[in-house]
Amino acid sequence: MGKGGNDCCCRGPGYASPLDAFRNGPREKIAYIPAVQPRTDKPDYLMTVNLDPDSSTYSQVIHRLPMTHKNDELHHSGWNACSSCHDDSSRARSLLILPAVGSGRIYAVDTATDPKAPRIAKTAEPEDIQKATGLAYLHSSHCLGSGDIMVSAMGTPEGKGVGNFILFDQDLKVKGTWTDTTTQYGYDFWYQPRHNVMVSSQWGDPLEFTKGFNPANVPSSYGDTLTFWDWHKRTITQQIKLGAEGLIPLETRFLHEPSQAQGYVGAALSSNVIRFSKDGSDKWETSVVIKQPWTKVENWVLPEVPPLITDILISLDDKFLYFSNWLRGDLVQYDISDPANPKFASRIWLGGVVKAGGPIKVTGGLPDDTPEIPTLPQVKGHTLEGGPQMIQLSLDGKRLYVTNSLFSSWDKQFYPDMIKQGSYLLQIDVDTDKGGLTLNPNFYIDFGAEPDGPVLAHEVRYPGGDCSSDIWL
Repeated sequence: MGKGGNDCCCRGPGYASPLDAFRNGPREKIAYIPAVQPRTDKPDYLMTVNLDPDSSTYSQVIHRLPMTHKNDELHHSGWNACSSCHDDSSRARSLLILPAVGSGRIYAVDTATDPKAPRIAKTAEPEDIQKATGLAYLHSSHCLGSGDIMVSAMGTPEGKGVGNFILFDQDLKVKGTWTDTTTQYGYDFWYQPRHNVMVSSQWGDPLEFTKGFNPANVPSSYGDTLTFWDWHKRTITQQIKLGAEGLIPLETRFLHEPSQAQGYVGAALSSNVIRFSKDGSDKWETSVVIKQPWTKVENWVLPEVPPLITDILISLDDKFLYFSNWLRGDLVQYDISDPANPKFASRIWLGGVVKAGGPIKVTGGLPDDTPEIPTLPQVKGHTLEGGPQMIQLSLDGKRLYVTNSLFSSWDKQFYPDMIKQGSYLLQIDVDTDKGGLTLNPNFYIDFGAEPDGPVLAHEVRYPGGDCSSDIWL
């Protein structure tokens, strides 16, 4: 069978289909997590974390790989190859691609030689990238079926906002930009050649968001637009301005089943989940399918707290959608069996600024299922600070891993204690039948206890792929 088929006999990277990964993928045993240094005198590093419950070092950092430079601000990551080239037996998922938002550098880390102790294999220096493309502030990375690696860029070296995409070969040599067309801002992207489409989202001006967040500058310095591209021609076919209901659209996710011409984006500031779909025509449409109220408060910088959606995920069977509300402090699960009409399934509170006993007084606007101000849970003696941020799901959908660092300057602004105490990794047990989220009381990795002091943990990756790095064609 061809690409996406369940009985494909090829043995390239990844899995033949999303359901193949969901049903037959192994349990995760290690994960790679960037550790961002809140201090400028030490480099960021890549942590290898043991997730194997049968191991004596379960829920511990078992290896640390320092980067070669300081002030990188590692953020998101991707792979040199994934399920998009599953039909090519000559390809292998062997390099973890680490773009650095702060420096504009990219590291390619060899995870194949010794998965528990990866090593830096190649580096693309910012000077070479900028000379070839004029781009910096690098963010999302995806492997392409062609063998290239594509990385989104959010600005010029001077910090002016611009959205474009850079192509690299397997040796991490710059091939140029994917397109000659730019957007006002850049951030995330997801492609689906079966529908001849790529969708990209927007954060804002790097000179603005790297300083922290000033709500007064949202109209002038942050995005509200989804861009749809002709995948083959590499041109813009449509731009949809989301307006007040879609301010700062960040993570974009298509449904995993490649025949489905629909997906979602989380609008961070508006705190809504927006569905995009084509429904048989050549035009893409958007609609707000999950709308969240802001929480009315006193003794805070604003009279209302936006939930602030900062990450979204879709389970590999396309049954559940998850998203994190970094400021309000809750992680949410929706049943998307009917993608146009998501149904609330579960919520768990994991920190945030909205909490019982805190300095902020809540006067209204909590979710209907949370009539009382939530009390922060404790895990292994630790009170959860910060809010849930990056999330990663096990292939079978039964375990959800959560970190709480967003971006160092925003962490410092909204959760200053996180800078002093470091961040964490949590595990949430998931009911994949009826829906439900339960905090694992025996799993807590304290990144405040690192040998060289507290660090900020970000995105989680498994060596064999996952539901936010693998794309099926």
